[in-house]
Amino acid sequence: MDSPRGRILSIHADAAPPYAVVEVAAAPGCARCASGKGCGAGALAGDERPRSVEALIAHGLVVREGDRVSIQLAPKNLLRAALIVYGLPLTGAIAASAAAYVLGASDPAAVAMALVGAGLGLLIGRLRLRQARCLRDFTPTVTERLALADD
Repeated sequence: MDSPRGRILSIHADAAPPYAVVEVAAAPGCARCASGKGCGAGALAGDERPRSVEALIAHGLVVREGDRVSIQLAPKNLLRAALIVYGLPLTGAIAASAAAYVLGASDPAAVAMALVGAGLGLLIGRLRLRQARCLRDFTPTVTERLALADD
């Protein structure tokens, strides 16, 4: 997936760490997603209006309001986010299905157990994502100025 591009709406240089509010398009950012052959990350979005995102400003990068910029999430953090969002519910469903098999549960009971396991994995993931450290890790960063603001 390509790095999202947007326009800086405001800069909060006095915050620690400094960040900018960036308006980005909500439509799929890569050609594969736009053609319907991608990972499906935008399939449920439905809303293609621009969104405002808080993004940290990379150390040493000088930007100002109105600049066109590129933002990104560190690849290792992107993988961690995917594991939390998709991996925990999947692991819960598999573990509950395995327990249903070991217990000799009927098919409807096994399905119910798998759904409960997926739900627990989803709950654990949501709780994990609400932690301050986790939120900080998954905050995008303005990495490049693409064009200066129109004066």
